[in-house]
Amino acid sequence: MRNRYLDLLRFLAIVRVVVYHVTGWAALTLIFPAMSVMFALAGSLMAASLDRTGVPAVARRLRRLLPSLWVLAAVFVPAMLLTGLPLTPKVLLWLFPVSDPPANDWGAIALSPIWYLRDYLWFVLASPVALWLFRRAPLPTLLAPYALLAAIEFGVLADPPTVLREFGLYFGAWLLGFAHHDGLLRRTANRVLVPLAVALGAAGLGWILTHPGPRGYDLNDIHLGNALWSAAFILVAIGRAPAAAPWVDRVPALGRAVTVLNRRALTVYLWHMPFVAALTPLVDVVGWSHRDPVGLAIRVVLVFALVGVVTLLVGWVEDLAARRTPELVPGRPRRTVAERAAAAPASPAPAGAEIELAAAGARVPAPRRAPERSDLTPR
Repeated sequence: MRNRYLDLLRFLAIVRVVVYHVTGWAALTLIFPAMSVMFALAGSLMAASLDRTGVPAVARRLRRLLPSLWVLAAVFVPAMLLTGLPLTPKVLLWLFPVSDPPANDWGAIALSPIWYLRDYLWFVLASPVALWLFRRAPLPTLLAPYALLAAIEFGVLADPPTVLREFGLYFGAWLLGFAHHDGLLRRTANRVLVPLAVALGAAGLGWILTHPGPRGYDLNDIHLGNALWSAAFILVAIGRAPAAAPWVDRVPALGRAVTVLNRRALTVYLWHMPFVAALTPLVDVVGWSHRDPVGLAIRVVLVFALVGVVTLLVGWVEDLAARRTPELVPGRPRRTVAERAAAAPASPAPAGAEIELAAAGARVPAPRRAPERSDLTPR
């Protein structure tokens, strides 16, 4: 059974990412470090998949990841080729982005979230070995990405490859997802976990305040502060996650929204930025500046509305990738055979209906006894 609290965290992370890209508010990255949370949740799910099926889980995870990217590429790659993108073998990276796939000027902005899929792909490929190491030496394995990032930030490793830097920045969150799946975070006593979270948070915040980036205190520009602050956030938000959160579904609208966004998280993530990039010059023309709260609210609503339309059109690809029955809007309750029969009009049932209903656990009325011949004679 899914943990609805973790579903809620993923829902909040996706919403936060979209709102941040529309508004540009750096404070949102501090309040909720969404990307690290998403990697931690993905790491927990990856560990669970490896436990169920072993190394084949890698192929299954990639099968769920790539089709939505291919749909996006089928639209935007031809458009970029027609507007100046050179046709080179690197275009094939849109099929399997182990490195940043090529883009032209406008495409680089509209498709900038592709880095998340690049990192996700590498983390999935590394997970079988990483999980094996983590379960034999948890603490050294967990500390390794943070040590790597510190070496990069302090200049010990000068000019590292992008993928290596991203392992230092986000793979620690992925490994914290391993720790969550294995129950290590849950078994850590509060007297250890809480001071550790406070220390990491204080160190991260201190680094952020003393090393502002070009956009101020935006975590995306302050890598070491991002990693430390995010680790503290994950220790609390995921390390103390409840086993269940039935209250999420007690509000039907909230429960349905959480379900829909979890089933369509990749579609929403991939498609929201093109609309942000397209709407920004248009809304500037009519005067909805970033300093106008009403204008910002209209931008957010428009982006979510447009993403909703695209999600209706292509979101079902995520169902196919997960080998689920495709749905336009996921999460609708499906009636059982017995419930459908109860709602059906009273009419002669087709042959074999009694057997189907009995198999579903429904009560089947006994057939009426045919009247004797003498009862048919008129009186």
